[in-house]
Amino acid sequence: MRVIITEKNIGDWAAVYVAKKILDAKPTGEKPFVLGLPTGGTPLAMYKRLIQFYQDGIISFENVVTFNMDEYVGLSPANDQSYHYYMYENFFKHIDAKEENINILNGLATDYKKECEDYEAKIKAIGGIDLFLGGIGPDGHIAFNEPGSSLSSRTRDKELTMDTIIANARFFGGDIDRVPKLSLTVGVGTILDAKEVLIMVNGHNKARALHHAVEQGVNHMWTISALQLHPKGIIVSDEAACTELKVGTYRYFKDIEKSNLDTDLLIEELYKSCGK
Repeated sequence: MRVIITEKNIGDWAAVYVAKKILDAKPTGEKPFVLGLPTGGTPLAMYKRLIQFYQDGIISFENVVTFNMDEYVGLSPANDQSYHYYMYENFFKHIDAKEENINILNGLATDYKKECEDYEAKIKAIGGIDLFLGGIGPDGHIAFNEPGSSLSSRTRDKELTMDTIIANARFFGGDIDRVPKLSLTVGVGTILDAKEVLIMVNGHNKARALHHAVEQGVNHMWTISALQLHPKGIIVSDEAACTELKVGTYRYFKDIEKSNLDTDLLIEELYKSCGK
């Protein structure tokens, strides 16, 4: 596992990594690059930077296929708290992604099981996900795989814990009664099947989760810890989220990744490599 601890915007670091992966893959209509995408507050800076890369002619999303992690059950795509709405407002409507290449679970599906099975089948049919991006909750959950979720779980419906409901209430005017109690989510196993997984971690309230992800053993009560099982797992963290890491762990990762921490320099090098 790689752990990138940067003093600058973790979203910028993640955006550079995504852009390089797309450029290196040289995707085509017949062989697209497949991205797994998250929602929430943490990825917003990454989406903003990726939009800028597109507008500046650095990358195109024309031959990129996307699969989102999750969706609330009961919210229509037009609902401004649905993840459909979030993705279009914050990303898709600003880039050249093709509508047929965008995949988001349907929270209004009448048959949850079939919706989730079809989603898994579509991922498999395209050859799997090349890079799955995500964030984590304070309790260490990835997607909506709450504590106690099976580490081999697949896409399914999942009840949300009170911790998650409270954390997401800020998007619903602070009213926990307005937060949906059920979601459709990719499983931990679905995420681990991706060729690469990059998880963004920010803030003091994620420090305990990062500690469990990096320094403790694999544990289904902290589903982020499953990233230890992945051959190409990356965590991008800010300084605030590192407060519960051992000093030795912190210094180790800062040292081995020291040439990859300056996001301003990485962005500059990306533009130069594209002749900009």
